[in-house]
Amino acid sequence: MCLNEKYLPVYQFSEKHSLHIMAPHADILTAVLNFRPQEDWLFRYATAVRELPIRLLDVIQGRSAKSRPSFGMENFTLLEKNGVLELVFGLAGKFWQADYGQTTISTASDFLAFNKSGTAKLVLSFTVEKLNETHTRLTTETRIFCLDKEAKRSFTPYWYLIRPISGLIRLRILKAISHSVRNEMPSTPIN
Repeated sequence: MCLNEKYLPVYQFSEKHSLHIMAPHADILTAVLNFRPQEDWLFRYATAVRELPIRLLDVIQGRSAKSRPSFGMENFTLLEKNGVLELVFGLAGKFWQADYGQTTISTASDFLAFNKSGTAKLVLSFTVEKLNETHTRLTTETRIFCLDKEAKRSFTPYWYLIRPISGLIRLRILKAISHSVRNEMPSTPIN
């Protein structure tokens, strides 16, 4: 059973992207864990636009706009890693709210047990499939489950608003991971 099925077998929204990478499969999940999307200009820009309302509210209410850390991989909880083949992160909250309405999830069991009404759960997975000795398929999938009708009603317009940029960011993440793995591979002499 894949980890997505373990942590979020039922979901209403999903997005999946894959990329073939010329690199051994054993190196790829390490690159995923080391990747920071904040290094990508599109991710930084999209996050800044997404967070503009809450930052303006902070300024209006006399709080420093810089006191709130930007959204990033630090917001996710690593739920489980399956060797060099798969890993899954989790997130829970009211993602459509200006401040993301995030609930702190510390462990995999916290994520599985989470069931607060009016909220949603999200898993972000990365799966590695060895194609041959030199090529690997890296797949990322995002699944979202709204815990009730209220959450689904709130999340649906947000999903359709962010999905195009989210998909583009996921593709850029896959390409950046591919680039980092290829750059770290030792060069082999050409005979």
